[in-house]
Amino acid sequence: MSVPHFDAVVVGAGLAGLAAASALSSAGGKVLVLERKPFVGGRAYSYEHPALHEEIDCQHVLLGCCTNLVHLCEQAGVADRIRWYDELTFLEPGLDGKAAQRTSLKPRILPAPLHTSFDFLRAPMLGLADKVGIARGLMDFMRGYPAGDSESFATWLKRTRQTPRAIKHLWEPVIVGALNDGFENCSTKYAGQVFHESFLKSAQGGRLGIPAMPLSQFYGYVAEETVRQGAELRLSQSVTGLAREGDVWSIATSEGSFTGDNVVLAVPFQQAAALLPMDAAGTALREQFSKLQNAPITTVHLWFEREITELDHAALLDTGIQWIFQKSRIRKTPGQGSYCELTISASFAELHQTREEILGNALRELAMFFPKVREVKLVKSGILKEARATFSVTPGLDASRPTQTTAWPGLFLAGDWTETGWPSTMEGAVRGGYLAAGAVAGTKFLRPDLPATGLTGLIARS
Repeated sequence: MSVPHFDAVVVGAGLAGLAAASALSSAGGKVLVLERKPFVGGRAYSYEHPALHEEIDCQHVLLGCCTNLVHLCEQAGVADRIRWYDELTFLEPGLDGKAAQRTSLKPRILPAPLHTSFDFLRAPMLGLADKVGIARGLMDFMRGYPAGDSESFATWLKRTRQTPRAIKHLWEPVIVGALNDGFENCSTKYAGQVFHESFLKSAQGGRLGIPAMPLSQFYGYVAEETVRQGAELRLSQSVTGLAREGDVWSIATSEGSFTGDNVVLAVPFQQAAALLPMDAAGTALREQFSKLQNAPITTVHLWFEREITELDHAALLDTGIQWIFQKSRIRKTPGQGSYCELTISASFAELHQTREEILGNALRELAMFFPKVREVKLVKSGILKEARATFSVTPGLDASRPTQTTAWPGLFLAGDWTETGWPSTMEGAVRGGYLAAGAVAGTKFLRPDLPATGLTGLIARS
């Protein structure tokens, strides 16, 4: 019996793998995608919780500046299932029974980077000294962000004399939420990129997008479109080994063997390291991978008998929980009740806490913002800990992020952890997939960044 042969075998059906397979199959390639899990999405996944009888996920969001992720969704016909928001809401806890204080940032009529300046100048969460320090700091990122990644964001905050309140009420919720680690473990390069792309470059770049369905369902549309283009997708099939045999690669799996002219490893760096050839080049690449480190995210899932707030989402200040997403509103779920997800980024402490500790702290803090929490019945709850949610963009890490090409002919790497120019995000993963596909096909699939507009367009680096 002959072994099935493909132009390209993509290992992993996360966002990087789906992006690579989508690009290659759209260009006419015969593509096979192998995924060890029974669902697609990689770390942006959802699953049916056996006790809750609900499909839950760790909330991932995108921004208007995520041009490649938006393109992938448009190609699959699922872009209309993204809920877009122009307004960003920050809440300070209410004290002595008072309502939470609300700050909203929304684009107005002025050109970038002044499009949110009206709301920023009136923001009650910041004092005058805080706003002056933030404005001084943002000037650093007006033209762009550092090309090198040697400086930590903690050092930058000190160098630009940011106030404690500015740090707690703007820099921390944005940067820890986006980069998922503390300031010492985030380089100024990627922190600057977050603010340049989403706050300064254009109003469109800062739009917040939230998938309006569970993530594996959402990215299932991308997988289906890739299959319609001619690719083959096999779930629950683990790759157990790779070997170069003549001019092709032999891929051994839990269900059989395949051959391919090209292989794209679109899996987390730990799995990629285990599949690399055991030669000097493989040893050197594994040494590169050893510099990468993971950071966790913990999410708290709460089902209340009725709504506790009219907000779809908000950043929560001065507490351990950092964001709330009222998913029943975002998804426009019919019926009564409210499904809320709370996110805790860089949740190193929570990895060692019990379910009861995390839930108790979350409910206590949530009631500081939404007093109805004390009155409304909690129907059920769940905790999801993702120990390897992202990789940390530590200072100096760029030197250890590999390119998509390797020392072996026909073997390529894809993922947010490869050299994409972006931190650990869904956009970074799609970029990694498109770059790997481009290396395979000898063409370009990467989409251009959003252009700088307004005054930023006049002074930003090209």
